[in-house]
Amino acid sequence: MGLLDLFFVASMPVIRVLLLTALGSFLALDRIDILGDVVRKQLNTVVFFVFNPALVYSNLANTITLDRMVLLWFMPLNILTVCIIGSALGLLLVKTTRAPQHLKGLILGSCAAGNMGNMPLIIIPAVCREKGSPFGAPDVCHTFAMAYASLSMAIGAICLWSYVYNIVRIFSSNAREGINLHCSISEEYPHQFTLPHPLSEENLQIVGFIIGMVPHLRKLIIGGTAPLHVVQDSASLLGDAAIPSIILIMGGNLLKGLKGSGIQLSFIVGILAVRFIFLPLLGIIIVKGALRFGLVHPDPLFQFVLLLQYAVPPAINLGTIIQLFGAGESECSVIMLWTYGLASVSLTLWSTLFMWLVS
Repeated sequence: MGLLDLFFVASMPVIRVLLLTALGSFLALDRIDILGDVVRKQLNTVVFFVFNPALVYSNLANTITLDRMVLLWFMPLNILTVCIIGSALGLLLVKTTRAPQHLKGLILGSCAAGNMGNMPLIIIPAVCREKGSPFGAPDVCHTFAMAYASLSMAIGAICLWSYVYNIVRIFSSNAREGINLHCSISEEYPHQFTLPHPLSEENLQIVGFIIGMVPHLRKLIIGGTAPLHVVQDSASLLGDAAIPSIILIMGGNLLKGLKGSGIQLSFIVGILAVRFIFLPLLGIIIVKGALRFGLVHPDPLFQFVLLLQYAVPPAINLGTIIQLFGAGESECSVIMLWTYGLASVSLTLWSTLFMWLVS
């Protein structure tokens, strides 16, 4: 396929995301107030505790087997590599721009923590459904795309809450004061400061892995003739609500960036350069090098997922972590607005190049 054809295939999923994001922003406007702060927080809780776990469980259980997991071993290493390289580049940015102490954790987290879950779940299956996709039959491609994206979400969540969380904690000079402030405000306004616990999602991820990799459990639950297939069908039905809900919430949250306080332009430019220039370029070198040495499964779709993990914007849940420590909340909103605003262009261009490289 030519680059122009690949560009068209890559642009369609991003355009869909932009349309739903615009709808979420419109519904969150003060004069509309359908998707206001309280509604978004409540819907986000449902997404985190119900829709996302059901989505990840149903896709992992349906497609991840023990043999296939052995072939996909490089993905956890790839995500860890993204986090480490992003941290190194973020540290360089902090030193170069002489960032104030209270913003160091935010800058490092923005560079280290990519949106490994929601963005791949939105973009990759949508690419499979496009006419002219380089990844083969749409149904087969979609099935494996959901599995790869779900695995990316599962591993990305572990990286975010174990690695990036502690980076922000260490570099937040007012961490202790932030936690105390968080606790005191939570007592007065408990509905506004809820911190989702990642274990609820990870538990169902583990269940999905077990069912997928244990043949007897797989025969019991997976497939139209399985005795307990209604469990899998119900989880899939719940999981289908995850992606549109996530995009609407993201659109509403990005409005905060328009109201956020001023932030030094060099910080924004530096984060944009790390996430949308340096990480994708390094990702091409790393993934292609690993493929050359036989470390990566030759499936083009799997390679595309690995490359995409280097090109996504910062993790949405980074805002939750920043809020916990009370350091740079308004600045975080501005960074999210810029990164997700430019991600529509960046992801289209990089996806086009990535598909050309793997096809």
